[in-house]
Amino acid sequence: MAQATTRESKTTRTKDIENRIYDSIQHAVLTQKLRSGARLPELKLSEIYGVNRSVVRRALVRLSSDHIILMRRNQSAVVAHPTPEQTAQLFATRRYIEAQVMRETAGHLSDSARAEIESMVAAEHQTHDEGHHDDRIHLSLHFHERLADACPNQVLAQILQELILRTSITVALYKVPGMAACYRAQDHRGIADAVFAGDGERAARLACEHLDYLEQRLTHARNDAEVDLAGILGH
Repeated sequence: MAQATTRESKTTRTKDIENRIYDSIQHAVLTQKLRSGARLPELKLSEIYGVNRSVVRRALVRLSSDHIILMRRNQSAVVAHPTPEQTAQLFATRRYIEAQVMRETAGHLSDSARAEIESMVAAEHQTHDEGHHDDRIHLSLHFHERLADACPNQVLAQILQELILRTSITVALYKVPGMAACYRAQDHRGIADAVFAGDGERAARLACEHLDYLEQRLTHARNDAEVDLAGILGH
């Protein structure tokens, strides 16, 4: 019994570290600390996190399945670098899916969901005003995810959840250098108000305009220079 408990505890700790590796790399990409093409050697990551390479590899496989990094045969993994064509297709698909999700979600929010979304919009505005850029990025991501989660059609919602992360990663990778956060206070406020009012067509239009604004501010520059992974990911 004691051995089984010890094994279970070890497995839990290993899973926690795997999750931490996934979360920290995803965060570093979303906040532009890791840029497109940056190398992620397994050995270096295992040293940073103090675990064997098999734990690192499992986290990298998850990041790859979410299109955040690319796994390469007999080479180090790298942060993803979608082509202009892939980016255009991704945004076109998200516009199509998110518009329909807005139509189906409008007027169907529970009181608790509405309160959560109101809180997110207010918090996002506050973090932007206070210059807490990293927090604002995650709040923006959660705003779209929470609206998707409220959609009565959960198949559409699940598709949109993946597209939200992929487009957010692409924006982080290719946002015009030197530009402040891709943020306009009226965008999420307008989408939320339209959904609250049950105006699905208006919510769909505003969501598409929001995505147009983001896509128009992307470049496709790569940066293959070595980065200080320990400084970026170390704790």
